Amino acid sequence: MELKELKGAIEGILFAAGEPVRIDRIAAVLAADPDLVRDAAALISDELSYSGRGIRLVRLDNMLQLCSAPEYADVIRAAQETRKPPKLTQAALEVLSIVAYFQPVTRAYIESVRGVDSSYTVSVLEERGLIEPCGHLDAPGRPTVFRTTPNFLRTFGISSVDDLPELPEAGEESEDEKKLQSSIDALKAPGEEETASLPDGPEEAE
Repeated sequence: MELKELKGAIEGILFAAGEPVRIDRIAAVLAADPDLVRDAAALISDELSYSGRGIRLVRLDNMLQLCSAPEYADVIRAAQETRKPPKLTQAALEVLSIVAYFQPVTRAYIESVRGVDSSYTVSVLEERGLIEPCGHLDAPGRPTVFRTTPNFLRTFGISSVDDLPELPEAGEESEDEKKLQSSIDALKAPGEEETASLPDGPEEAE
């Protein structure tokens, strides 16, 4: 398959899917090498961005997705008559930071770092598709472990958790406080304009 045809096929698959598609699945369908699919996707992404198109192709770890260009978010929301979602709460940002930097983690681990019950925020982040269960810890009670999702990568504008900024040096706080503050500081950098849709509701005591 020639490059032009490969690019067209990839774009068509992603447009029809409307959600992230694994690179290896695209490669299998098109009988192409996964690296060639990645290279073709990168060319599509560059072309869409350079020409100022209203859509973008993004890589989310080992998946690809077509999505709207962020600079047109306001007009898209106006056309769809949707409100701009509220920013992440401090508690949500704390939980998301812990999961992002120390995944996979249990809820108990999150709560040990934060020092407060985090059940509500974990469930909200899971409901909104920013974190997801990814198995169970081999320990008494088999607690669920959580990780970030492709939606987390798309929301924060990164292709992989490896692209997260390095954790800054912390001061003389306790070890848990250092983990929490360092991860929050680092996660705020790429996501300061983030407005993930998190509903108003009961929050844990601080």
